[in-house]
Amino acid sequence: MPSAGTSPAILAEDLHLSFDGRTAVLDGVSLRLEAGEFVSLVGPSGCGKTTLLNLCAGLVPHGGLGRLEVMGQAPREGHPAIAYMLARDSLLPWRNALENAAFGLQVRGVPSAQRTERARALLGEVGLADYEQALPKALSHGMRQRAALARTFAMDAPLLLMDEPFGALDAQTKLQLEDLLLRLCQQRQLTVLFVTHDLAEAVAVSDRVVVMSSRPGRIVADVSIDLPRPRSIRELQKNPRFHELYAQLWSHLESGWVRHEG
Repeated sequence: MPSAGTSPAILAEDLHLSFDGRTAVLDGVSLRLEAGEFVSLVGPSGCGKTTLLNLCAGLVPHGGLGRLEVMGQAPREGHPAIAYMLARDSLLPWRNALENAAFGLQVRGVPSAQRTERARALLGEVGLADYEQALPKALSHGMRQRAALARTFAMDAPLLLMDEPFGALDAQTKLQLEDLLLRLCQQRQLTVLFVTHDLAEAVAVSDRVVVMSSRPGRIVADVSIDLPRPRSIRELQKNPRFHELYAQLWSHLESGWVRHEG
């Protein structure tokens, strides 16, 4: 949960963006993420969720109107306080699991012994201690995502940007990795901005869920998830409040679509 007296990890105020000067991608987006919060973005495909992540990561220049600060500064590519996990695992096929888990640290110039030690510890935490030498082709899809999680957490960054990291997994593997993600984030008190199309996933992992309209992306709701932590994803399925929050988000999602179409 947020720490008192700290500046926000992400601050967007009246953010506007267009890539061609004519078609709006983001329209007046204002969002504040406190340190230690887990916030999910949901909305229709093409509403600008990933674009907002890319802006925060400094991968897309903000040439529009409004204000955007990340960790108290203008966004910039390669910020050491940020780790970005994509929907695809993006493992390098010629590197084994240990080398893949250490790759981000290598890019940042961490000495070999130090990055190997950290990557090995993270592989152990995600359940891949026995697969250090395995190439990606020898790993299941779920195991590959575990390796990608290890690579992300090995960066030791206080802010995680995550773009549908579990979207392509089967239901059982997805639940396992959601539980793993929650445990790792809670242990480290990380801040997370998480994109998903899965409303149940958003309710299960988040402190807040921000609902965006179809393009141009606008925020139509910001819903607090008042479920106790620590959480078990499986146990939440039995909680009536979980289903109430799911229905509330679905209603906001539908209303945002209808308002846009109207």
